[in-house]
Amino acid sequence: MSGAIKRVSPVTVDPRARDFAVSFGAKLVSRGNLDAVAAARAFGAFEQSGERYDLVVTRLGLLTESALAEALAEYLDLPFITAADLPEFPAIRDVDQEFLRRHRIVPIRDDGAILVAVADPFDVQPVEALSYLVDRPVALALSSESTINDALRIMDREAGTPNGALDLRPSAAPAEVSQEDVRRLADLASEAPVIRLVHSLMVRAVEARASDIHLEPTESGLRVRLRFDGLLQDSEILPLSVVPAVISRIKIMARLDIAESRRPQDGRIRTNVRGCDVDLRVATMPTLKGECVVLRILDRSAIKLDFDALGYSGRTLDELLRLIEIPNGMILVTGPTGSGKTTTLYAALSHLNNPTRKIFTIEDPIEYQLAGTNQIQVKPGIDFTFANALRSILRLDPDLIMVGEIRDAETAQMAVQAALTGHLVLSTLHTNGAVATLSRLLDMGIEDYLIASTLKGVLAQRLVRRLCDDCAAPAAAPAELKACADGLAAAAEIDPPVFNDIRRPVGCRSCRQTGFKGRIAIYELMALTDPVRAAIVSGANEQALCEAARIAGMRRMLADGVEKVSSGLTTFEEILQVTRVT
Repeated sequence: MSGAIKRVSPVTVDPRARDFAVSFGAKLVSRGNLDAVAAARAFGAFEQSGERYDLVVTRLGLLTESALAEALAEYLDLPFITAADLPEFPAIRDVDQEFLRRHRIVPIRDDGAILVAVADPFDVQPVEALSYLVDRPVALALSSESTINDALRIMDREAGTPNGALDLRPSAAPAEVSQEDVRRLADLASEAPVIRLVHSLMVRAVEARASDIHLEPTESGLRVRLRFDGLLQDSEILPLSVVPAVISRIKIMARLDIAESRRPQDGRIRTNVRGCDVDLRVATMPTLKGECVVLRILDRSAIKLDFDALGYSGRTLDELLRLIEIPNGMILVTGPTGSGKTTTLYAALSHLNNPTRKIFTIEDPIEYQLAGTNQIQVKPGIDFTFANALRSILRLDPDLIMVGEIRDAETAQMAVQAALTGHLVLSTLHTNGAVATLSRLLDMGIEDYLIASTLKGVLAQRLVRRLCDDCAAPAAAPAELKACADGLAAAAEIDPPVFNDIRRPVGCRSCRQTGFKGRIAIYELMALTDPVRAAIVSGANEQALCEAARIAGMRRMLADGVEKVSSGLTTFEEILQVTRVT
């Protein structure tokens, strides 16, 4: 009927917004600001509109701005600022007045941290930008919007900036970049469309299970690529007009210097995506066409720190568990960058982590937070290196020490010393295989007898793409696979394989038409048995060491890969691609 009343369907409401509406509504009722009927009326309007509950309350005229701001300050445990609390001259130097006015920010006082009054405590991005500009922490207080606007008008009139006003200038900026440029970049980065764009990039990458976001400047815009299962895929091209704002926004979130574009910078972003905590490691690099930015996604909710999920099984897993249960000595995980070494170390820590052990980690950077451990971030800028941190940790009665990476001879010497004095040391090294690790340690100046007495085992690994369970199809075993398997079986590295489970990639929506979804480790584990130790001390070459390790039971990485192909987990082409150097 033409005269029928159209009912508006409720919008989809974020569960966190609903929780806030329920709890803050109850707070207003308990304080006597609203009665139960008014609170329920506001809640109904909130569900229909999707607007934040406190904004709905004021728009319905149920509460004055000042009363609502006071109640919200109490709810959030923030100071409440009235007009009487404002300083006599709330002027400010060297921070753009337009920026403060647009985001309704009023600096109140400087007590080490800058205290600012805001009208919207949930809009934290402008406050983060201000904190970066002043190079000091910024604390929040809450005030009504009218009080904020009055204070901003006073600031506009006080163009002369009297003595004693707050000095909120940045600590330093390169001579090539003016203060005005810094302010402009910060203002651009704090605009709502830019904030939404950067947040959308991160959310889509996390939800798609990408491991990295690559932002690469080109002549036509900003090329966005995502890395899935080790391979990059084009995502989109952002227009040239937003490039400075997007790069600056990421820098502000990572607490980097937005004025510095001539040298590389590293930072970290912690954010929440769909209720899950996500860490992003940020690295910038100046290039011919501008700054290239890479964000490595460390989604703690997507990481399973157990050996079964990583692809370890059978007798190799049993031997690895036996080695890490030894209370002293050194165990190394080797492989190229991006081969999952750190994740394997965290799986070992997770297995060993219990109240009876004192565990320290030394990392650069800290990739995952593991409860029950003491995690340390190295800071080379103040000479707090891996070696220096390790030297100090030995005085803290540790049981287990994880060193993120052995990069130099000094760190290697300290790791060996820690292993000699009754501690279990886990670390990583960049080598092509387990046996090559012995030569690398010798090159670092570690004596052969120290290697033989402290090193308990070396685990070399690579990551290969895993076939998608939703679309992988049965396939016949290729002749090359059969020949390789026969040779490995004859050398007693694997049991005679059965090829009934061979599969091939097909492609579906779940795997983005690639045929692969996720990755799995292939590995070789060399335990230092007496024959291997004897070969090390005798100065045997790498080939002789490899033979001694094989006789002692080490299976080459290729053998483990062939077994995973035979089990239908991956393809022979994937195995050959990562084992051809070994």
